[in-house]
Amino acid sequence: MNTQNKAADQDRVMIRVKNLTKYFDDNHVLRGINYEIRKGQKIVLVGPSGCGKSTFLRCLDMLEVPTSGEVWLDDVQVNSPKTDINKVRQKMGMVFQHFNLFANLTIMQNITLAPVKLKLMSQEEASEKALKLLRRVNLEDKADAYPHSLSGGQQQRIAIVRSLEMNPEVMLFDEPTSALDPEMVGEVLQVMTELADEGMTMVCVTHEMAFARQVASKVIFIDEGVIKEEAEPEEFFTHPKDPRLRDFLSKVLK
Repeated sequence: MNTQNKAADQDRVMIRVKNLTKYFDDNHVLRGINYEIRKGQKIVLVGPSGCGKSTFLRCLDMLEVPTSGEVWLDDVQVNSPKTDINKVRQKMGMVFQHFNLFANLTIMQNITLAPVKLKLMSQEEASEKALKLLRRVNLEDKADAYPHSLSGGQQQRIAIVRSLEMNPEVMLFDEPTSALDPEMVGEVLQVMTELADEGMTMVCVTHEMAFARQVASKVIFIDEGVIKEEAEPEEFFTHPKDPRLRDFLSKVLK
């Protein structure tokens, strides 16, 4: 790709959110969020529990249906009734807190199930790719194991591999380390850091401030359903402007 095309590609808006609002009954969780995420950006969302971070993330691929507003992936409105959400989700990988692996399937079956079922790859192609991805996260020897025999950190790395198997253009991470024992957090963050270094577009909800400081293109502070502040990591952590963010950081940066 020549330099001009590469620059244009990096300017490409992958995700556009317009006036995103979400109610759960009378609880107004998201209050008109507007944001654009460009190709290759690593956006990290932080904020207090219950502020709307995970709801925002889940609205991006319609795991939560927005009450109003628009979510766009490239030139497709994700929350339009005319959109085939399953096609959108092929481009948007999602990694959850609790792994969500199928307990009755081997690791290899967990990884290859979706692309084969959706006829995106033959079983042979899917298995070959899965082995390459397993090698990458040092879990090739677990291909025939079942999830229950793996540690939490290993299961979360498998969950990431399962998403990567689909060749996503964007990866969404919803607090991927919060259910892990502290000694397992590092191995998952290492895989995520490598993905970031390779240029994957990522949106991540996390409490891991060191990861946000190291990896993020932009850090966003959400509180009470609105974006209170956004900045590059150095500015965000060193010179926070919003009083609520200063208070939040004083409690989490021990």
